[in-house]
Amino acid sequence: MGAAHLSPERRHERDALDGQRRYYDPHIKGTVVKVLPGEHYVTEYPDEVLVTVLGSCVSACIRDTLVPVGGMNHFMLPGEARGRWGEATHEMRYGQFAMEQLINDVLKRGARRDRLEVKLFGGANVIRSSLNIGTSNAEFVRSFMRAEQLKIAAEDLGGDYPRRIHYFPLTGKVQRLEMRRDPDRVVFDSELRYRDRLREQPVDGDVELFT
Repeated sequence: MGAAHLSPERRHERDALDGQRRYYDPHIKGTVVKVLPGEHYVTEYPDEVLVTVLGSCVSACIRDTLVPVGGMNHFMLPGEARGRWGEATHEMRYGQFAMEQLINDVLKRGARRDRLEVKLFGGANVIRSSLNIGTSNAEFVRSFMRAEQLKIAAEDLGGDYPRRIHYFPLTGKVQRLEMRRDPDRVVFDSELRYRDRLREQPVDGDVELFT
């Protein structure tokens, strides 16, 4: 599908990302779309590759195995999630909202819930804190998948180092790079700012679980 077939909303969405956030990469042989903390992006285009860098945050990569549509989110909980699943604690609401935003957007574009392929990444304990935010994020997303009875096709969660993820939504292919060099750790600055922002503002919208 070419740009001429885009709806006005989708055309505006793509145009707004052109430049540093969306560009052609000759090595990947595709159009890179960067997904930043707190964002999600869904595509129907075979040339788009979704890229993000994860420290303590988690990304779910979700696609329909039959219909050409898929996407990625990038989120974290503002604190450690405690309590039973379904209590919708303050911390867990952020994760629920992020997951359902992505799932709803994929379903609205023709995907079916019983065909969803889900791959999970991130959740490293790279922010030095007694709360182990990375572990909490990883435990949350696994709990969400169990509660919603969605199968995990693949996962790479936990550890001590950040990851760079390249996701090809229409095929499900993932390229993962574990970032061990000290200069790479500057990526955590954006996650720290994102976490502080979450703690200062309530989650947008209402959360409705898929039950």
